[in-house]
Amino acid sequence: MNKKEINTETKFDRSYIEMAHVWAKNSYCKRRQVGALIVKDRMIISDGYNGTPSGFENVCEDENGNTKPYVLHAEANAITKVAKSNNSSEGATLYITDSPCMECAKLIIQSGIVRVVYENKYRITDGLDLLERAGVVVEQLKL
Repeated sequence: MNKKEINTETKFDRSYIEMAHVWAKNSYCKRRQVGALIVKDRMIISDGYNGTPSGFENVCEDENGNTKPYVLHAEANAITKVAKSNNSSEGATLYITDSPCMECAKLIIQSGIVRVVYENKYRITDGLDLLERAGVVVEQLKL
């Protein structure tokens, strides 16, 4: 990669992370709003944000403020959305506002995503560790 290609990649990476933050605002969750985009060949092929499954009430926390156990993470929503489409996430990049958990890391690996770019590192890093072990390129990009 030459210097121009690196600068262009960084420019697009920043733009996609910024867009993931905008997409996170669609979440009804109060504790944390997370957004994700799946990009392949500079085309957004899927998007997601954390929230309840289709047909459920748009309330992510219980009366004690704890996240309900059936709330889907942003990356899980994006991966399942692309699975229902005619697109393939094989070879794609996932842009996400917060680093993925272990369960989402497994989905990322199985979906063929080869690169994950995130901004905020979650305190539990086992998802990142698993991705790196699987050979997925993992990059933190602070805005």
